[in-house]
Amino acid sequence: MYKYLFGPVPSRRLGMSLGVDLVPKKVCSLDCVYCEVGKTTKLTVEKKEYILAEKIKEELKHYFSHNPDPDYITFSGSGEPTLNACIGEILQFIKQEKPHVSTALLTNGTLLYDPEVREAIMDADVVLPSLDAASEHVFRKINRPANDLKVEQCIQGLIDFRKDFKGKLWLEVFILPGYNDSVEELNALKQAILEINPDSVQINTLDRPGTVSDLRGATHMELQRVIDLWQLNRVEIICSSQQRKDIQSFRSDVETAILGTISRRPCTLNDLTNILGLHVNEINKYLDVLEADEKITTEEQARGVFYRIKEA
Repeated sequence: MYKYLFGPVPSRRLGMSLGVDLVPKKVCSLDCVYCEVGKTTKLTVEKKEYILAEKIKEELKHYFSHNPDPDYITFSGSGEPTLNACIGEILQFIKQEKPHVSTALLTNGTLLYDPEVREAIMDADVVLPSLDAASEHVFRKINRPANDLKVEQCIQGLIDFRKDFKGKLWLEVFILPGYNDSVEELNALKQAILEINPDSVQINTLDRPGTVSDLRGATHMELQRVIDLWQLNRVEIICSSQQRKDIQSFRSDVETAILGTISRRPCTLNDLTNILGLHVNEINKYLDVLEADEKITTEEQARGVFYRIKEA
């Protein structure tokens, strides 16, 4: 059992993806209202070695010696990966040990205003930053950033990174009705996208409860209206859960374990993580599928959101 690696997890965009967690749960520069990992417990832009690079390298060495190569090795997990000051060192280690395996970074993109951060991740094959707002008031409403962050510097950081980055840049925009779906905000986002010039734009929305109650995901029609308004090339709607079962790394035993656990008693996401010994991001992938298949449902209680078997 690894402490800092998880998966491989079934990813529609990255196939068989081995996750590398660089920060403890939940150290992040944002506290997004929709986050499925949970509320941010340490809201910060301070970069330091939150998890020792040597410990992560040790786990990677062991994994490489005992497992087949994944399609991607992906920096993601419990918080914002670029907060770890050693991300560049770990990336170079992976490139040295497994030069033929692609690397990816899932990031909120907020620290790319820092030249040192941009330089550290420059050798990644794919970077998948997010951008949910282009105006300061919407940025603070949906992403709830650390006080030192401004949306303008975040957008400029993405623009500056794109100028020098030779890999693929896939920008994700999370559409949340009532937060960032006004015509004014969508037009501002379009302008930011044009300036960033990513290889693709991937529109996503809420699948399961976030950190704020009464949120709802955008319908497919609402997401299509965004695309129609933008009139941009290379924009797609992400519909991952329906396709995840077809991915090679999808494990029916994990799905069965989750169902078996919540059939005994309803569980929160943290309960499932503790009981099954799996990473929160890995469990989230399977919850997506189970909800899409209408096998489970959610119920909000005082201790949080509980998952239970859906009655026939």
